[in-house]
Amino acid sequence: MEIKNYLTVKQVAEQLGLSEYRIRELIREKQIRATKIGQWRIKPSDLKGFIKTRTNK
Repeated sequence: MEIKNYLTVKQVAEQLGLSEYRIRELIREKQIRATKIGQWRIKPSDLKGFIKTRTNK
């Protein structure tokens, strides 16, 4: 496992156009999977999964 393959809360917030606070809320609500490595980190694949669940079909 390499930390550089994970995204920070700030990076995810910028990608989704949301605040860092909202991303942390989504992590707390277990809507976005994250791992605590010093600070919260999100795998790109978990972010894609979150986006996919939010997409209209």
